[in-house]
Amino acid sequence: MKFLRSVIVVALSVVAWCSASAANPKFDRSAFTSTHYNLQLRIDPAQQRLGIRGTVTLRNDSAQPQSVAALQISSSLNWRSIQMDGQPVPFTSHVYASDIDHTGAITEAVVTLPREIKGHDSIELSVAYEGVIKRDATRLVRIGTPAEIARHNDWDEIGKDFSALRGIGYVAWYPVALESQALAEGDAMFTAIEAWKVRHAASTMRLSIEIDHDGPETVSVLCSGNTVHTVTKGGTNELAGDLCVFDSLNIVPVIVVGNFDLEEGVLAAVYHVTPHSGESLEAANSKSAALVREWFGASRKKVQLIELADPDAVSFEASSFVLLPAHANPQLAGSLLVHQLTHAAVPSKCLWIYEGLASFAQALDHEQRAGRTATLEYLAPQRDAVAAAEKGAHSVLVLAADDAPDDAVHRSKAALVWWMLRDMLGAQALKKAFHEYQAGEDSGPAYLEHLLQAQTSRDLTWFFHDWIDTDSGLPDFHIESANTRNTAGTNYVTAVTVENAGDAGAEVAVILHTEEAAFEQKLEVRAKSKATTRFSTTSAPVEVVVNDGSAPESDVTNNSFRIAAVATEK
Repeated sequence: MKFLRSVIVVALSVVAWCSASAANPKFDRSAFTSTHYNLQLRIDPAQQRLGIRGTVTLRNDSAQPQSVAALQISSSLNWRSIQMDGQPVPFTSHVYASDIDHTGAITEAVVTLPREIKGHDSIELSVAYEGVIKRDATRLVRIGTPAEIARHNDWDEIGKDFSALRGIGYVAWYPVALESQALAEGDAMFTAIEAWKVRHAASTMRLSIEIDHDGPETVSVLCSGNTVHTVTKGGTNELAGDLCVFDSLNIVPVIVVGNFDLEEGVLAAVYHVTPHSGESLEAANSKSAALVREWFGASRKKVQLIELADPDAVSFEASSFVLLPAHANPQLAGSLLVHQLTHAAVPSKCLWIYEGLASFAQALDHEQRAGRTATLEYLAPQRDAVAAAEKGAHSVLVLAADDAPDDAVHRSKAALVWWMLRDMLGAQALKKAFHEYQAGEDSGPAYLEHLLQAQTSRDLTWFFHDWIDTDSGLPDFHIESANTRNTAGTNYVTAVTVENAGDAGAEVAVILHTEEAAFEQKLEVRAKSKATTRFSTTSAPVEVVVNDGSAPESDVTNNSFRIAAVATEK
């Protein structure tokens, strides 16, 4: 979702939005949670058709008995039947505007249940629906995104040579239920989808897939669950058992079908859409792979990189799956590889660890390639995103929360927290903690806090409180004073006092500039506090700056202080 969001931020314009006039206000779309999907998919690439039948288990998680349920699929699909206990149940079907699907609309079945379903009770509905899935960028074009850019973002389709389907937020190919969502309403849609994913974190999905293909000899069916299968032309299309299994729907389920040239490496399996004869991805990024091993240990499963047929497509990540454009820039491919290798090395159930470390590893890789200064610039969009979110009236970025959404802002904050911890504790202490980390023993934030404190004498209680266990906001650093004494003509002693007016503390860089050089010291300045450090230089100081960009701040316009000319003491 983060890639789509970045385009929308650039392209968003004020447009008229057709409200969901067909929406029925008399029932609660959020009442039922889909706890399990058991679906059989039939894909016809030549006709771009998708047919699905199977069952959906719904649990009433509301406080009231429910007699109506909503099931939503893409507007390019049509409902054929819905049954309960082997008997058809009455339903009405209508199309209304919602940007959770790339068409900008969904087909909703409003199902009248044969009996009221009490709170915590579950039902199983048998469903059947079908239609076409063509490339469609209607929702993005509608908000002013240039058509070509929109197509490179909404690339989901069933095609003769290549098919790729992402789930909620892209193509509603499995039934969901949300109120109408509009991209023109800022982050509201992303917030709603993330809430749906958090709610369905314990939900599961089982798919079997049948391919009608008369093209290449073999067609590979890939999914972001835990199975890969190849269908051979002329062989049976009825696949025995479960093809794709998803143990959680907190990650968007993805299905890809195509004729691939497989590059099988030690760390990654790369599926090329065209024959590949160049240097392997692993060889081209050997330093990056070595960095991941050094910091986080060996990967516990192989990463899968799948090329998209569109060479300008925007990349997408799901679990150990990465979809990237054909002939992608080697640096982009390497960065995605680092991200996924870190996931494979640290399979934590805590999102701020799982996603935060993967993004932190990308920053480390960037630092290895380009240096610290360039990497702090690379992190600027993440700092800006966190600062913007913290200014919002309802922002809550509690990283350690069990229901923390897997969204771009939380990932950004988590990556910056790991960057600050690296600067505070040192690389070796952090590496040792990562190698000792056991996901099965991690029962809460205190586990990692104690693991880190065991590597150092630093007190981290205040840091975990401000940045991880609660959302204390951001620091606001400024130089309160910078007093310089010149005692011998060539010896300058400058006392710099930093005040933090914010509600979160951090260890921050203080940089003193002279006419000849720059000198840096680290200073711990807790929330609503002041701290002082001293510099000794052989030339007169001219300016002092607090925060080199490592710590996100609420206000960075007051971080520099000009030092007046210093008279020599006699």
